[in-house]
Amino acid sequence: MQPPPVSTNPANPDASTRLIGLAPVVDAGIQVLVLGSFPGAASLQAAQYYAHPRNAFWPVMAGVLGAPELPDLPYAQRLARLLAGHVGLWDAVASCEREGSLDTAITAAQASDLPSLLPRLPALRAIACNGAKAYQETLRLLRGQDLPLLRLPSTSPAHAGLRLADKRQAWEAALRPLLR
Repeated sequence: MQPPPVSTNPANPDASTRLIGLAPVVDAGIQVLVLGSFPGAASLQAAQYYAHPRNAFWPVMAGVLGAPELPDLPYAQRLARLLAGHVGLWDAVASCEREGSLDTAITAAQASDLPSLLPRLPALRAIACNGAKAYQETLRLLRGQDLPLLRLPSTSPAHAGLRLADKRQAWEAALRPLLR
């Protein structure tokens, strides 16, 4: 269950709200870790990764994993299918302040503790960043790490400049060779 947002100003709770991200979805068998930037409002409210109905993440991953039923499965089964396909999920930003859901509105970002997570992922072959903001944040987190970092087109509905078919093709081309 997602913890409620935490006020950064207890004297004036309306001043600003600190948003807390979702926990990583990983196990020791993942080969690709998909990092988003930070969950959107719909995802935080639902306590589910990629909960906005127009986000293309689940249809894109259906193509990557060859599992066309993936977007229609209950959330827990979608996560289980990702892990069975050796794909994990997390975000580059652990907490932040933001109005709305756009990455450009993120302020006071606190990075996820990716360096502490990596030793628990012995099969990891690459990190796939879902969009530019995730890529920029992850570059800072991975200084000194010898791990491939992939910048993939954002699956967000805000990234409308690319058709779903094109997003899916880019993700499949990048991730399928890494997943065995």
